[in-house]
Amino acid sequence: MKNEIAKKRQHRGWSQAELGMMIGVSRQTIISIEKGKYDPSLPLAFKLARVFECRIEDLFDDELASARQDPSPQQKGI
Repeated sequence: MKNEIAKKRQHRGWSQAELGMMIGVSRQTIISIEKGKYDPSLPLAFKLARVFECRIEDLFDDELASARQDPSPQQKGI
């Protein structure tokens, strides 16, 4: 799942370890989330949203939802 975690974290000047400590996970977990290799649980996603003071939807982009909202040329009938 694509996400804005790294961008928002860097904008605030936080390291991966600092962010992990704030939400109670390891630096490795933050790395995996940022790379899209690990989709966080809903409680963890809420913690991330709280720490960044935004909505979960502002942090994560479900690629399937994006594809449904932005149809391909074939879906548009072009």
